[in-house]
Amino acid sequence: MVKYTTIILKFDKQGEKTGWTYIKIPSDVANKLKPGNKKSFRVKGKLDTYSFKKTSLLPMGNGNFIMPLNASIRKTIGKRHGAMLNVQIAEDKSDFVFNPDMMACLADEPVALKFFKQQPGSHQKYFSKWVDSAKTDITKAKKIAMVVNALSKGQGFAEMIRANTNKRY
Repeated sequence: MVKYTTIILKFDKQGEKTGWTYIKIPSDVANKLKPGNKKSFRVKGKLDTYSFKKTSLLPMGNGNFIMPLNASIRKTIGKRHGAMLNVQIAEDKSDFVFNPDMMACLADEPVALKFFKQQPGSHQKYFSKWVDSAKTDITKAKKIAMVVNALSKGQGFAEMIRANTNKRY
């Protein structure tokens, strides 16, 4: 576990990252976590007293990484950009667990399951993480139905989202 103190930052104009709030993971810290690595990887730890796991660090060049802080995290820690933050961080080597309800429904639909298994692992995770993001059981059920339906039609995650842009989930 690596411990350090940092400042919460926010991108002004940075392409797709414009407006993101994040913390910087300096190259020396990243190298202690995963020596010689230049690609995204998952970490776990604490931001002040807020515990997190399975959170991706994104490479920014020169061995530096960032960890985006979404609105939920910022609200929980009660801090905004410019604030100081105590960070405790370690590589998270735990295996990804797909949403069990989604997988049970896919098991009942062989065509959808076959197409799901043909997708790259990262794309499979998009589906599962999206289902996991549901705040209610009703929304979760709607998302699972949408996933199974899309995969049955041979749609990937992006195609599924585009095909349902007017629906709220």
